[in-house]
Amino acid sequence: MLSQQGLLERSHLNLGIQTPGTTSNQPEKTAALENHVTAVEGRLQKLETEGKAAHTIIDAYEPSVCLIHVVLAFRDHNTGLKLHYAALTSTGEPETDNSNNPLVSLTGIGPEVHLDVFGTGFLASDDGQILTNHHVAEPWWQNDEIKEMLDQGLEPEIAEMTAYFPGVTHGISITTKRISSAADVAVVKGNVSGLGIRHIALADGRNSAVGGSRVLLLGYPTGVNAILARTGAATLQAIAASSKGDPRQVMEELAHHHLIKPVATQGHIGDVLPDKIIYDAQTTSGGSGGPLFNDQGQVIGINFAMVRDFGGSNFAIPVRFGEALLKP
Repeated sequence: MLSQQGLLERSHLNLGIQTPGTTSNQPEKTAALENHVTAVEGRLQKLETEGKAAHTIIDAYEPSVCLIHVVLAFRDHNTGLKLHYAALTSTGEPETDNSNNPLVSLTGIGPEVHLDVFGTGFLASDDGQILTNHHVAEPWWQNDEIKEMLDQGLEPEIAEMTAYFPGVTHGISITTKRISSAADVAVVKGNVSGLGIRHIALADGRNSAVGGSRVLLLGYPTGVNAILARTGAATLQAIAASSKGDPRQVMEELAHHHLIKPVATQGHIGDVLPDKIIYDAQTTSGGSGGPLFNDQGQVIGINFAMVRDFGGSNFAIPVRFGEALLKP
């Protein structure tokens, strides 16, 4: 930060103040200089205030933003049989074909085929209601990759769905309660009693999101990968040894070691439409369902999409669509 003396020197150069011995309207130059210093000090104070506001929001609500882990299984539509790996090798890995793709079958003798999906949610009521996206609660919804499996006569079903909150040493089993018919929003619910997690305040009114205003986004972009990337090598080795690579066990170990923590990014609102808020706070897959805060610490939107390969245009659903799903 520049000292006032430094500001004066820089202003002397920019404003062209003349040295003694030359003619100048000194009172006017002095007033201009004072106005310039006042403007700079105002900008610095604004930056400091915005930084404190972001820090306050993070401290207050980071513990209320959870990583959601959904485990999908697949069942044949006609027979009801579940999809299994055909068999396992002597090392416990699924047998593969010539292209190194795992062999699967409805009559396989290996374990069930599971697909792990990660997203974000946040506690929206004291009775355990968590707001997230429809495509997190039901990962097959509008998912072209999973659609290929569905086209083969398979039906997805949720084998497990678990929420991991920062500071809580274990996962919390959750189930889907309500899904919006108007937007990519869902409510899932779990038992959070006695955990000391407080719900996040939701903004009230349609004018809570204003173009150009600052926003802060909390979430888990890239899911568990970002958490592992921030974990020390020794801890990683210990988790790998105890979990043996099982995603559920990995999550439980991360919770046990207090390593689950959302990522915070900041930006500005670019535009506000009736059904979406466009902003530039960075995120990616895994951040779906994260709360978008205004500078008052209120949630104004629920992150749901991004423009691929361009971090400057991300999308949130106005929080009123989620609030309409919340019931006692």
